[in-house]
Amino acid sequence: MSAPSKAVLVTGCSSGIGRATALRLAGSGWKVYASARRPETISQLGDAGCQTLALDVTDEQSMRAAVDSIEQAEGAIGVLINNAGYSQSGAIETVPMDAVRRQFETNVFGLVRLTQLVLPKMRAQRWGKIVNIGSMGGRLSFPGGGHYHATKHAVEAISDALRFELRGFGIDVILLEPGLITTEFGEAATASMADTTIAGDDPYATFNTTVGAVTKGAYDGPMRLLGGGPDRVAKVIERALKRRHPPARITITPSAKLTIGMRRLLPDRAWDVAMRAQFPEPS
Repeated sequence: MSAPSKAVLVTGCSSGIGRATALRLAGSGWKVYASARRPETISQLGDAGCQTLALDVTDEQSMRAAVDSIEQAEGAIGVLINNAGYSQSGAIETVPMDAVRRQFETNVFGLVRLTQLVLPKMRAQRWGKIVNIGSMGGRLSFPGGGHYHATKHAVEAISDALRFELRGFGIDVILLEPGLITTEFGEAATASMADTTIAGDDPYATFNTTVGAVTKGAYDGPMRLLGGGPDRVAKVIERALKRRHPPARITITPSAKLTIGMRRLLPDRAWDVAMRAQFPEPS
């Protein structure tokens, strides 16, 4: 039997973790296919040794075309790094349903469908690694981030199920739980609140404004000292891919370890009290 393909497909490479991961792996000798919804945003990755291609994880035809293209060239996708995602902020009642659906299409359904598409050839070669970029937000919930947290809780469950289902085919599933990563993620999360208002005298106006300010402050203020840059996640991915038996779940940055630990220890009502110290309670 020929050696398995170890070609890497990374989604969401226009910035942040995806871009850093593609650059690091390409620099380490991996055959990397870097993708983004708008390929013009990743043209520089081609100069760094990556193959670049268009891939929109909310579009079935786009996903099929990308997978088919790589499989024709490499035989199979050996490593899938599901990184594409963003944060939709705002009180549950105020976020329009089309925005809620976009959040799940990008963060959950795209991840699942792309995984389904790469698995037949990955199983056939009996070797593969799937890296799902989750979040510490999959283990807890902050006020004003309910929809985003719901998607990351879903990624936790999907990763746990996949890990069991795929082990017998020689495929590892690795879930990453980063904390605060200093990328454009915070700005995007704040920008996502632009349309989160309801008609009349909005009872969530002060709350949503504070959620935006707290989110921005986490990325711009002292809290960033407990975070890390996107290359920190890229280094973790590179190490995990080299291991014969990689960890199933990896928590990254002090902010993630501290916050997950605190949530584990606090009863629900005590957690709510801690949240009220940061966010005004809508009333």
